[in-house]
Amino acid sequence: MAERAGRVEGKAAIVTGAGSTPGPGVGTGKAIAIALAREGASVLLVDLYPERAEETRAIIEAEGGKAQVFGGDVTRSADCAAMVAEAVSAFGTVDILVNNIGRATVGTVVDTTEEAWDQALAINLRTVFLACKHTVPVMIANGGGAILNVNSISALRGDGTIAYSAAKGGMLAMTTDMAYSHGRDGIRVNAVAPGHITTPMVLSVPGQGDDMVTRLRNEASLLGTPGTGWDVASAAVFLTSDDARWITGVTLPVDAGVLSVTPLLMAGRLRGVSDEKS
Repeated sequence: MAERAGRVEGKAAIVTGAGSTPGPGVGTGKAIAIALAREGASVLLVDLYPERAEETRAIIEAEGGKAQVFGGDVTRSADCAAMVAEAVSAFGTVDILVNNIGRATVGTVVDTTEEAWDQALAINLRTVFLACKHTVPVMIANGGGAILNVNSISALRGDGTIAYSAAKGGMLAMTTDMAYSHGRDGIRVNAVAPGHITTPMVLSVPGQGDDMVTRLRNEASLLGTPGTGWDVASAAVFLTSDDARWITGVTLPVDAGVLSVTPLLMAGRLRGVSDEKS
């Protein structure tokens, strides 16, 4: 039997935030980029810190894949335009765009400063707008493509990160509207909403790497198992591949069922972990 071709074989992809915060584990952008390359895509690895993207490139190339690094600030329109031009120059076109830039800070509507609000919308929403603004015309000229926005369950439930949650809520609306506006251009637009996954960025927050916190994070879900950037990457490859050719305008939770259960029904499991610690 002939070996099955990769699900995105011959496609050209851009992944923003394709590096990873230093530390144990793997970030979602790094995992998605590697997974796309393993499935046959050529990947432009975009990151504000190109040295982090170089680590991703080294992994891809060591496995026989094709990748190139672009250092840039995707809150800037000029950098997004240059990013797309670089992908077209390197790979001929852009078939896949993964918008993976994101950063959360704790704060309510009362104590969040105007500066923090503006920064959260710039990092988490403006980046999507600008990356799509410059990529969509290339996809239209090419007859179509797939866009994936990396969202968060913070857009769908409260967690005390008002600016981040608002930006991710805006991303939900953008996903739906772009799917409507560009469906007849052959462009599919979807999103994934990761839950309590463990990534280097999460573990860089004081206390998040504690054993009890990790166990509580796991027990809060229906499956009771840990999630990582690789789980998000698996969903990303599916949604950007032709396997999902008839799926658009969807936000897929990758959360082990956290959004499907009320906190009250999980109280016993969570209390058990807390009791063990004490």
